[in-house]
Amino acid sequence: MKIAEEVKDAGRIGIGGHIRPDGDCVGACMALYLYLRKVFPEKTVELFLEQPSEVFHCIKDIERIRTDVMKGGSCEEDFDVFIALDTAADRLGAAKPLFDRAGRTINIDHHISNKGCGTVNYIDPHASSTSELVFRVIEEEKLDEEIAKAIYIGIIHDTGVFRYSNTSPETLAIASRLVAFGFDFSEVIEKTFYEKTYVQTLLLGRALLESILIMDGKCMVSGIEKKTLDFYHADAKDLEGIVSQLNQTRDVECTIFMYQTGVLEYKVSLRSKGKVDVSRIAVYFGGGGHMRAAGCTMNGTFYDVVNNLTLHIERQLKKAGVE
Repeated sequence: MKIAEEVKDAGRIGIGGHIRPDGDCVGACMALYLYLRKVFPEKTVELFLEQPSEVFHCIKDIERIRTDVMKGGSCEEDFDVFIALDTAADRLGAAKPLFDRAGRTINIDHHISNKGCGTVNYIDPHASSTSELVFRVIEEEKLDEEIAKAIYIGIIHDTGVFRYSNTSPETLAIASRLVAFGFDFSEVIEKTFYEKTYVQTLLLGRALLESILIMDGKCMVSGIEKKTLDFYHADAKDLEGIVSQLNQTRDVECTIFMYQTGVLEYKVSLRSKGKVDVSRIAVYFGGGGHMRAAGCTMNGTFYDVVNNLTLHIERQLKKAGVE
């Protein structure tokens, strides 16, 4: 699929990504936004996302994102084409009505749980990231430094800077072509992936100190209560990366990290080293993701959530021969 061909007859093009956008979502959305505005300057192209983390402010024109609509603002005009990136339509948040009303819809994603929600679907669960898929659907000769940087940011965030098993030879080949455009890829990695604020470091410390090992040390569990987030004046963006850090613990096969979003409600992140398919567990509880990284929202007390999840984790570990 080539995206330019798919939208050539559209006058108004909308782009949206999932709620609580991560690095891949932001990178993919911004790269496609910059590309379409460059190739079709005569068309109206608008991007709808919740406010991205400040670490992504190095991406050109990120201030043009229509965060107002995601906060309850309005967008009266409909779109000829609406493109959902890195998600199915049900996680577009406030942008979902725009997707539903569009004359034509396109869904580009790499989550195995996504069965396709568009008029046109490009779903490849073997791809490292949706940003990698964006690279495939645009014309490489139209790339420039800013578009390349946005795609690169998306790829490094979903591959853990090429450390995760979803990194393929094609992923590395694409990355090499992207860095050839001359942006400071080392600084991009440091500023958007590794660097943390003081509050983020404090919350990581809290999560580590209050973590517990269960299943004979094969599963690590930790959580942050809403009162703790309020104390530090923090939000979900300040918790990014915690679950991956916890999952690096020796002998741990699967990690559960959650934070409270309401009364008896938790946003759950799951990570696996390979013996547990956490996407199956997340889908069971109404979420989604990948085999090694997935998430969902669950109701109950902290211990209710842990008990419900560990039943599924234990079953998979036993099937894999892990006692």
